[in-house]
Amino acid sequence: MSDRILHKGLKAKVMSAEEAAGLIPNGAILGMSGFTGAGYPKAVPIALSKRAIEERMKGKAFKVTALTGASTGPELDQAMGLTESVSFRFPYNGDAVMRQKINEGVIEYQDMHLSHAGSLVRYGYYGRPDNKIDFAIVEVTKIKEDGSLVFSSSCGANTAYFDVAEKYILEVNEWQDERLEGMHDILNVTGRHGERTPIPVLRADDRVGSPTLKIDVSKVAAVVVTNNPDRNAPFKAPEADHKRIAQHILDFLDGEVKAGRLPKSLTPLQSGVGNIANAVLVGLNEGHFENMMSYTEVIQDGMLDLLDSGKLKIASATAFSVSPEGQERFNKNIDRYRKQIILRPQDVSNHPEVIRRLGCIAMNGFVEADIYGHVNSTHIVGKGIENGIGGSGDFARNSAYTIFMSPSVAKGGKISAIVPFASHIDHTEHEVNGIVTEYGFADLRGKSPKQKAKEVIEKCAHPDWRPILWDYYNRSMKNGSFGKHTPHMLKEAFSFHTRYLETGDMRPKK
Repeated sequence: MSDRILHKGLKAKVMSAEEAAGLIPNGAILGMSGFTGAGYPKAVPIALSKRAIEERMKGKAFKVTALTGASTGPELDQAMGLTESVSFRFPYNGDAVMRQKINEGVIEYQDMHLSHAGSLVRYGYYGRPDNKIDFAIVEVTKIKEDGSLVFSSSCGANTAYFDVAEKYILEVNEWQDERLEGMHDILNVTGRHGERTPIPVLRADDRVGSPTLKIDVSKVAAVVVTNNPDRNAPFKAPEADHKRIAQHILDFLDGEVKAGRLPKSLTPLQSGVGNIANAVLVGLNEGHFENMMSYTEVIQDGMLDLLDSGKLKIASATAFSVSPEGQERFNKNIDRYRKQIILRPQDVSNHPEVIRRLGCIAMNGFVEADIYGHVNSTHIVGKGIENGIGGSGDFARNSAYTIFMSPSVAKGGKISAIVPFASHIDHTEHEVNGIVTEYGFADLRGKSPKQKAKEVIEKCAHPDWRPILWDYYNRSMKNGSFGKHTPHMLKEAFSFHTRYLETGDMRPKK
């Protein structure tokens, strides 16, 4: 018996993952923990995947609806994607196998602003006719004597799923460090529209909730003990282009401080996930800004560096996304990190009210941006989903500074990240303040669409692509007397994309 299960009544509910999976019927709606490869259930999803194969061999169907906080790991998305045991997936996916099944049309998928997920689930849009879901399957670090839960390495949408689930399955993961207790700040954002109260987070370091979540233990159908690591993927050392992107952002922030628009400690930082975002954090650690705070979704290795150097005082997020080396460092210094890191439900970490109040600096990657400042962060040539919008929209629309970053080209120059018209628009020109590539920072504030086009082409596009983009823009300006606010030639607006689909190269034939 695990010493992590302290509630006497729940000790009797311990069973194998296979037994727990056997409680779940075909067609069940499952709300599962997990955010950016952290804190997701690992044993029960594998058991469900095996069961799906077994049922199919008997000629029976077995598929479930899989709702999570964000991306999970191979034990969940990859296993359930391979076995096609998911009928519908929400609100974010980062797994290549699941992505393939979604793009093949085998699994239905809805991409979603992560701040919206909890509210929509509580309103019953993803539930049964009675607005309930069947099971909340949540990984925890410990179950305390009073039945309260110590979450593991993410909070995600856990509170929403506990609110609306008929029954609970708890995975107690002994791999998670028990000293996580005290790091979480659980504020359950409930109430129907018109009845809600303000979220009292006035500073990034405010703690306004409880370190644990008290649940109705009578709803617990099973407790499964595991000892499995999170999906801790290694980060690459920053490449030269990534370092240049980071330096352009640092120079911009310097200018804002000198202009008196930002304090020397900056306003709270939000950083997306990935090697470029991590390179920006590395650059901040090497720079001169001090006493910074972050209010973000995910703690990465770069934020641990900033905490270790003392340049970052507090990191508020909803999950971790660290390398194996980062995890080892985290466990070694967890007693200090517990005072510096706050993990909140994504209802709070991504809430527009708090983001706008704090005046966050949002820095996220993009797939493509067009010359007028629209950003596509989710789709390849407008059709195939890459991962999802995640929380980038939550922060883009509500932050004081909204910056999107990417290398200017891909596939050896065959793909330009700067195009005439974005093939899918996640972030409109109205919320995008800056676009950054290795060639420069396009400051789009206070500019008309035509002025933005000049800024984006000259500062962000790869030099090989600038003449092609200018040709499109100039011919659009000559194309009649009407429509010169945002000049376009609709017959050619997606010519970059159609050439790529036809030839594998966006460049015009010579």
